[in-house]
Amino acid sequence: MSERRYDAIVLGAGPAGEVCAGRLADSGLRVAIVERDLIGGECSYYACMPSKALLRPADVLAEAKRIPGVPTGHGELEPAAVLARRDEVVHNLDDSVQLPWLEERDIDLFRGSARFDGERRVVVGEDVLVAERAVVVATGSKAAMPPIDGLDQVKAWNNRDATSAKEVPESMIVLGGGPVGSELSQAWASLGTRVTLVEGGEHLLSREEKFAGEEVAESLQKNFGVDVRTGTKVEAVRAEGDGVGVSLSDGATVEAAEILVAVGRVPNTRDLDLEAAGAKTNEHGFLDTDATMRVGNSDWLYAIGDANGRSLFTHMGKYHAWIAAENLLGRSVETIAEGLGSPRVTFTDPQVAAAGKTLAQAQEAGINARTVDVPTDGSPGASFQGKETGGTSRLVVDQRKGTIVGATFTGFETADFLQAATVAIVGEVPISQLRHAIAPYPSRSEIWLKLLEKYEVKP
Repeated sequence: MSERRYDAIVLGAGPAGEVCAGRLADSGLRVAIVERDLIGGECSYYACMPSKALLRPADVLAEAKRIPGVPTGHGELEPAAVLARRDEVVHNLDDSVQLPWLEERDIDLFRGSARFDGERRVVVGEDVLVAERAVVVATGSKAAMPPIDGLDQVKAWNNRDATSAKEVPESMIVLGGGPVGSELSQAWASLGTRVTLVEGGEHLLSREEKFAGEEVAESLQKNFGVDVRTGTKVEAVRAEGDGVGVSLSDGATVEAAEILVAVGRVPNTRDLDLEAAGAKTNEHGFLDTDATMRVGNSDWLYAIGDANGRSLFTHMGKYHAWIAAENLLGRSVETIAEGLGSPRVTFTDPQVAAAGKTLAQAQEAGINARTVDVPTDGSPGASFQGKETGGTSRLVVDQRKGTIVGATFTGFETADFLQAATVAIVGEVPISQLRHAIAPYPSRSEIWLKLLEKYEVKP
């Protein structure tokens, strides 16, 4: 084996790993990055990007149908064209376009599976990499497969199968009504698949405000023909001809050509041989970190992105990467975003964009919280997107401090409302000061004016 020495070694070339490696290399450090799959990671090829490519055509068609005078042709999507465009977005699963970014920064790429061989030592194939300063674990996560009777006896889809399928299945059962399950239910239903969505909780998107999950469920049923079943669980799965059948806890059975499991994620840490590095994961397989992204009491081991379990979003992984890099470079920075509540968007129709805490989370934190709700389509600017786009916009206000601690926007393309809310929450901007942040007329951002005006009315 050959031994090569670097200032820093980054395990995983997804968004978190790339950002961290890039910042370190731009600061003059010698950096190696290790990736066993595609440069760019899960989000670029099997999650965020392809799923949004599958969802976007139905959004465009729905908006066109709402606005008089816009030609819509025969008014239906062309599945083959949608799938072809999806393939373009993910570069046909070819990561060569990502390589120049690494090469420009003189970052050495090692393709293969990494495992620790002692402190600061990583083995990749026939190479031994030694880190002078740090090793950063950014190995991401994969779809969880729950211990459901019979599930391991059928060919169940995970997010990778669902975002890369080459043909539209006739029918599909989706397990899990979180963001992945809800988005992919809508995407495939829009292309003609008969979808049954099963969620064990009382409403979809269980980590968001209740009204958000209820609005998404109503739209999936009304606009996309999805059979949404909440408050019931899959108890058993069986092969049924060329497809699958499931038995539900309410006594019902459902059959379909495919079954998609979207019930959460597990970290890709099992094969790293962390014990050799003097580290161990928690009961869920994540590496616990402090606010600087250091693992345990180590002065050289960091974990960022999904590997640390703090907040499983691509943008949060990039944030972790910045924090880890800053600390490695001697500039002390600590994470605060998870405590405030990570920004997140579910790209269904309606979109669900949220930052900070829900009302329930604020109350659990002991905050004297008040909510303010207005219709998302209640501003003059919303009329340009067509009639009855619907949705609800909510602020959660800490009444003692007079600041916003949470915001949720549902409706048409609400993701762009979110950054203003995030800035207000992170900056703890008093509502009295926000009242001077004027939204231009006639833009949809005047929803902020509606919310603040309503807040001024005493409950």
